[in-house]
Amino acid sequence: MDNADYVTVALRIANADLSSLDAVRAAVHDEPWWADRLGEADLPVLRTVADGLRRALDAMVGGDGQTVLAEINTLLSAHPPRPRLSGHGGRNGNPNWHVHVAGPDAPAVDEVAAAAAWGLAQGVVHHGTDRWGRCQADGCDTYYLDTSTNQAKRFCSPRCANRMHVAAFRARRRE
Repeated sequence: MDNADYVTVALRIANADLSSLDAVRAAVHDEPWWADRLGEADLPVLRTVADGLRRALDAMVGGDGQTVLAEINTLLSAHPPRPRLSGHGGRNGNPNWHVHVAGPDAPAVDEVAAAAAWGLAQGVVHHGTDRWGRCQADGCDTYYLDTSTNQAKRFCSPRCANRMHVAAFRARRRE
């Protein structure tokens, strides 16, 4: 995994429905190595991690750099990454070099928590705190990272943007 993937993990955990094991597994579906190993006992830890991620993201959206610093450092202290180089999954005998944030025998919850904490920290290092947002669509509170050139993103997805634009169009037509 590279740092961009860890940012995605952080956002997935922050935005995830953590009410059930199936919902958590759906949130980390792109990493079956984690999804298949997570259990019911891991849910309280992941909920705590998600709460910390959300506090940091809310602080970024609100422009509170000190809270961002405190929340991310709290996450990193509680779930420290233990980076190790890995080289599996390549083609033609060439390894696919990447970094894991936990040892090969670490419980899945430890790796997910460390990946989310590390991902958010690396996201701030690479993008600052101005490019994080919360979807402005009615009924959607999804956090996102705005990597657009003009930093004009207001919605988490084209689906939410289209829904709001269609609703605005229909409201104008009714008037």
